[in-house]
Order: sequence, then C-alpha cells, then structure tokens
Amino acid sequence: MEGTSSPQDGVEEHGPVATISPKLQRIAELAREDPKRVLTTLAHHIDVKWLEEAYGRVRKDGAVGVDGRRADEYARDLKKNLGQLLDRFKSGTYRAPPVRRVYIPKADGHKTRPIGIPTFEDKVLQKAVVMALEPVYEQDFLDCSYGFRPGRSAHQALERVWKGVMDMGGGWVLEVDIQSYFDTLEHGSLRAILDQRVRDGVLRRMIDKWLKAGVLEDGRRWHPEAGTPQGGVISPLLSNIYLHEVLDTWFEHQVKPVLGAPAFLVRYADDFLIVFKSKRDAERVLAVLPKRFGKYGLTLHPEKTRLVRFERPPHRGEPRREDRPGTFYLLGFTHYWGRSVKGGWVVKRKTEKSRLKRAIRRIYLWCKRVQHVEIAKQHKILCLKLEGHDAYYGITGNFRSLKLFRHGVHRAWKTWLSRRSRAQPKSWAWFNRVLLTYPLPRPRIVHSACRAANP
Repeated sequence: MEGTSSPQDGVEEHGPVATISPKLQRIAELAREDPKRVLTTLAHHIDVKWLEEAYGRVRKDGAVGVDGRRADEYARDLKKNLGQLLDRFKSGTYRAPPVRRVYIPKADGHKTRPIGIPTFEDKVLQKAVVMALEPVYEQDFLDCSYGFRPGRSAHQALERVWKGVMDMGGGWVLEVDIQSYFDTLEHGSLRAILDQRVRDGVLRRMIDKWLKAGVLEDGRRWHPEAGTPQGGVISPLLSNIYLHEVLDTWFEHQVKPVLGAPAFLVRYADDFLIVFKSKRDAERVLAVLPKRFGKYGLTLHPEKTRLVRFERPPHRGEPRREDRPGTFYLLGFTHYWGRSVKGGWVVKRKTEKSRLKRAIRRIYLWCKRVQHVEIAKQHKILCLKLEGHDAYYGITGNFRSLKLFRHGVHRAWKTWLSRRSRAQPKSWAWFNRVLLTYPLPRPRIVHSACRAANP
C-alpha cells in the first residue's frame, strides 16, 4: 500500500483482552451475551488508571506531532497531564489536533510516500478509546480476519491460506486490491456501522473529532472528506470494523450459502483473498464484488484485482493440462505449486520478488548512509536487520530467498566498506576476511511447519 499513510504507524499490539483488567472483561461479557446489543455506556470505564495503561501501550520513540511535544516531556508530569486529558475528554472540550503530514523515502530511494503523525497525547487518548471498543468488536469479528487483532498475526493468516488450499486440493484464487482504502473509507457509512454496536455519546463524539481533525502540511490545514485518521492508533480498529461489515459478514452470511462448492476468505487489514473450489463460483463473486464495495464508497483496483487458476498440477499418470497453474501473492509471499521432498505436489511460498528487491535496496541505501561509521557499529545493526528479516520471511520452504537476501546484503556492505577510502575497491577476498571478524548471521527458518505440527 505504498503511496498512502499506513495505519500501523505508532501502533503497538498487546495481549489477550482477558489479561488487561476486570473492566475490559466486563465489556467483553456484555458484548458476548447479546451480539445485537447496542452499548451506550462505555466511556465511564475510562479513568486515570485506564489512561496510564494506554500510555504504557503507546510507542515512545515516534516523531512529534503538530505540538512538537515529545513523549519524555509528557512523562515529566504524567499524572497531571493524564488528569487534564481525562477532564477534557469527559467534558467534551478536547480538541483533536490535526495530523502532521511528512514524506519519507520509498525503498527505491527516489520516490516518497506520505505518512501522518498525530501528537503523542492524541495517541494516548486514541489508545484508551481502542481499549474500550476492542473488547466489543472482538466478540463480533470473524475467524477470517487476522490484521491488528490481539493474539493474531500475519503468519497465522498465511498458515490458514496454506492449509485451506491444501485441504481443498487447489482451486481458483480471487486476489483483490482496494484502491487507497484508508483514504477513501466513507465517514457516513462508518458512523452507520458503528451505530449498530456502540452509541456511547462521549466515545462517538471523540471519534467524529478525529475523523474531522484534518491534516497539516506545509503550514496549510485541510480536511479530507473520507478516510481514517492518518497514522492514528485508532485507524486499524476502525478499518477492521468497516471491512467486517462490508466484506466479512457479507461473504459469510450471504455469499457462501449460495455457492455450489467450498470457498473461504482470509483477510489481513485491507489485504485479502478468496479461494474457491469452483471457477463458476469465483466468477460470480468477482462480478458482484465491485458493486458491493461501491455501495460503501470503495473501488477495486482494475489491474491488481484478478482471478488466478491455482488448481493442483496432475500427479504422475493423470492427464496433463496445457497450461500450468498460476501464482498468487499475499503479505509479501508468492504462493506456487511445487514438489515436496517425497515428490508430491504442495503449496510453496517464497519472498515476493519485488519485496526482496526492495529489502536489498533498503540495505544498500543504509550502508551508503553509514559508510563512515565504525565497522563494529555497522555490524551490530546489520545483524539486527538480518534477524528482523528472518523473523518475518523465515518460513518453511523460503530458505533460498533468505540466502538471496544475504547475498544482496554482502554485496551492499562490501560496496560501501570498500569506498571508505580513496583506494581501489576491495576484493571479495578482503571482504571475506572482514566477515571472519564481523560474521553476519546465517539464514534461519523461524516459522517452521514441522515445529508447528509438533509443538
């Protein structure tokens, strides 16, 4: 989703709701007792202790917002600041500040993308409101959604897709891309969806203020007519609530019952795909999906939304097909059919080519920027970057891509270390001697299918 601000900025995930506090457990119980109950009194749970908990969950190292106030400055008189924040929140006098828009370089080093930076105090209040709303909607959200939910991860979404396709024996994959989702989400539709579950006046008034707060860029303030608060802590939850209504419940309760064969949906934030056993079912859903999303002000990307034949290739002795099954993409991985160690067909996954190039390019630019920094310090940070890469991309079957990434890192580091002086570029033999002193970690499979099957 390059080119738009990500709702992930400034967000920090936390543990299950049941471990937070008895108040949150009570909210969850009320929501669970009656799925159609409209809750009108939630804000009274929010007190100074609640705000302290929210403060503890917000990142402290983010960039400053329009007020220029840093987290450490806010913490110097934390009790007083949180007390005043609570008073303004409860009385309705809190004024949501605009989001400061800045542009950061993309991985190619040439283009930029915009991100939104709220004030630190606004992040704390948004987190407090998320903590009040999350227990409600966690009772409603379906198992098909994985993004920005307590106890759920991208790797769980990938595992669900892998297992579902394997159990189905392949089929037809509908890849869907929503154009500028976080910038085009309709405020009116969002308010109507929220009305179905939460009508607490204090919380709803505060959400409206965030939606109307606007963006400050180059000294000019403007107010988008659609979209979630840029960079806001509350944005992931609001976007999940929206797509839960627009997509998840619609597919589960209206679409699946009329299909002729099995199908399943997997969604991570606004990234999702639908897998069908039947091509006819897939084509029918593809035909109505733009109308469904258009009803809520959303548009599907005409080039990035596609139907992929992903049927299992024939086993030995079965009739051959003229064309090979295609590939599909999800959460940075290319999914394709390949042979297992035993010779059978299995769904395999590797780092998406564009993601791999982007990651290597990012390392290259970083090495260039720090080329004159002490080698020991460069080595320490490079090790962390490699370990972080493996923490996400280190899944079973992706070892070759991890090795390619290491090779790219080696080339980038050698290139810029050899330019630290005016001497001729150093040889690989010289760089290998550097690696003896400053070895980089070897590729590592962090998410093993074998370990998952035998915990």
